[in-house]
Amino acid sequence: MADHQEASVTLPSDPASVSAARKFVAEVLAEWGLPGDSEGADTVRLIVSELATNAVQHTFGQSPTFRVDVRLDRDEHLRLGVTDSHPRFPRRLPAAVQQDNGRGMVIIRWLTAECGGRLTVRPTREGGKTIFIDLPWTAPAEPVSAGGPQEP
Repeated sequence: MADHQEASVTLPSDPASVSAARKFVAEVLAEWGLPGDSEGADTVRLIVSELATNAVQHTFGQSPTFRVDVRLDRDEHLRLGVTDSHPRFPRRLPAAVQQDNGRGMVIIRWLTAECGGRLTVRPTREGGKTIFIDLPWTAPAEPVSAGGPQEP
């Protein structure tokens, strides 16, 4: 593999884009060897879904689009990034508010930590922000057939 593989898509800040972001990432990861029915793929899809939902719902019309970036480095780390042009960083909400809304970042933080990953938020030059999720890559090292790992 080269030093890294990467893919990105820019989508309109519209509720329909949440499923488009999830599908895009699932297809990219499948191309890179992460089976779509694996626990790792489910986790990544949920993280992307929550990040895309936040980019659509919490930018208050100030971000007409958002970008989803996926990068796999040779050292077997997967980096997901969701960038929007709204300047406000995510904030922790009181538990009372989280009963009906505001649990997305709690879910994202928990899933990221559960996988041994890391979450960071960085401002963009344009005044928005990118939320990065770095996760260990969990795809099988060798192709797997229906009968298990292939013999040499």
